[in-house]
Amino acid sequence: MSYEIKNPLLPGFYPDPSIVRVGDDFYMVTSSFSFFPGVPIFHSRDLAHWEQIGHVLDRPSQLPLGADWISGGIFAPTLRFHDGVFYMITTNVDHGGNFIVTAEDPAGPWSEPHWIEGAVGIDPSLFWDDDGKAYYTGTGTGDMRHNHIWISEIDLQEFRLVGEKKDIWGGSQVLAWCPEAPHLYKKDGWYYLLIAEGGTEHFHAVTIARSKEVMGEYTGYDGNPIMTHRHLGMQAEIANTGHADIVQLQDGSWYMVMLASRPYGGYHKNMGRETFIAPMIWENGWPVVCPGTGKLDWTYPAPDLPESPTETAWGMDDFDGDKLGFPWNYLGTPQEGMFRLEDGALKIRAAARPMEPTDEETMEKIHAGELPNVNCAGFVGRRQQHMSYTARTRMHFAPEEKQTAGLILLQNNYHCLRAELTRENGKRLLRVVKGYLTQDGEITFHDVKRPYQKEICGEMEWNSDTVLLELKAEGQKNTFCATDAEGEVSVLASDLDGGFLGSETAGGFVGAYVGMFASGNGREGENFASFDFFSYEPEEE
Repeated sequence: MSYEIKNPLLPGFYPDPSIVRVGDDFYMVTSSFSFFPGVPIFHSRDLAHWEQIGHVLDRPSQLPLGADWISGGIFAPTLRFHDGVFYMITTNVDHGGNFIVTAEDPAGPWSEPHWIEGAVGIDPSLFWDDDGKAYYTGTGTGDMRHNHIWISEIDLQEFRLVGEKKDIWGGSQVLAWCPEAPHLYKKDGWYYLLIAEGGTEHFHAVTIARSKEVMGEYTGYDGNPIMTHRHLGMQAEIANTGHADIVQLQDGSWYMVMLASRPYGGYHKNMGRETFIAPMIWENGWPVVCPGTGKLDWTYPAPDLPESPTETAWGMDDFDGDKLGFPWNYLGTPQEGMFRLEDGALKIRAAARPMEPTDEETMEKIHAGELPNVNCAGFVGRRQQHMSYTARTRMHFAPEEKQTAGLILLQNNYHCLRAELTRENGKRLLRVVKGYLTQDGEITFHDVKRPYQKEICGEMEWNSDTVLLELKAEGQKNTFCATDAEGEVSVLASDLDGGFLGSETAGGFVGAYVGMFASGNGREGENFASFDFFSYEPEEE
């Protein structure tokens, strides 16, 4: 063929891929955590070129989210197709647990959630046996070294579990760390259980077991793990491979999609976990991934399919439409009145929630329901997809005291770089802020125990309510510039090290976003920041 499959298949924060083939078409979904809309869905006809066709969860009724913990929300969706219906099953860890939505057209609309009572844990998946019975596999709860994958029959007319719930495998190692992400397949009379273990960072791995009975005893493969990069050390160009799904092509060949990360500027994974792909074969009843090398490569020969190119998902957005394009996300479920597309601009209200950890007094008011419109942040962003890029936006904003708005590079609730226009003591200021956690203490998923720090990296008085802001990233070096109405350029801060934005330092499960924000920093207001355009232009890599 005249083209290649290039990795990463989906660059940027697209973890936990799940893939399905329907005839000549391939569809894939990934995790979205606390970003809205949720569960982006992609289409391809050649496995190499992918186009986003929508979001599975695109309505507030489907996707209640908060912005308190960016690594909450939607975990590990599985996409499947059966008898003319697409099924997406996933976990909303903060609001309701495990649920299924369905659609006849993968581009939508998708149904309202069908919540699965009694389905404990995370990372659910679906499997149909030859007799038409459907099965649910999930990850148990409790100590991460004593977890098991469990299975139950499921009634997909009533969306309820049926009969016995049985633990079937605890992973390939004794007391394996975080056995999760189960997917079940049937081939040549065997049921194959594919899972992830080792945790989702450096020691991540894909392992497999099989059984002659769908609810039987599963025996692990002697060759496990069938995919990992943990043995390559921290100098490898591709890290933490794991959380996989497999697909068979029309010609009988097989491929595996999985998450992995690209460290750069040191062992820093700013873009989080991305979607990669690799060829797979079967030998002696077991899969062999990347045969002959055993590790992910940057390119693979194309399958025997006609090439089907798609357009890139970056460039200029002038906000002239009546809704945002697919690359854009909010942080948390958007609240009525916080965002507008009008007059050829995106407008974001400076609501109470700050773009950094909220002070205790404000958090108490949030939990007591005393502040409206605080379940989402005043943020609209898109994924960072390249190590080097330039992002620009032109903003009009007349800040009141303590209000801020501007351009932000956001990793999570505690780690960001941002250029913001604000007013303090009557002065209009333009400044660059670095927010981060100190390196002492422990960082965990939902409980950060390290002190939060904020540094002003550059500051100047600004004589206008209009500014063109630019962020130029050259690897881990980040430079913010501001241009006034006369075209004069001011460097606000240069060569800021972005290594602290890597997931291995910042914690959590997401990757960096670059976008626009507005905040009242604890004070409600009706003031809007207006953004005329946003451009994202990558450098050649």
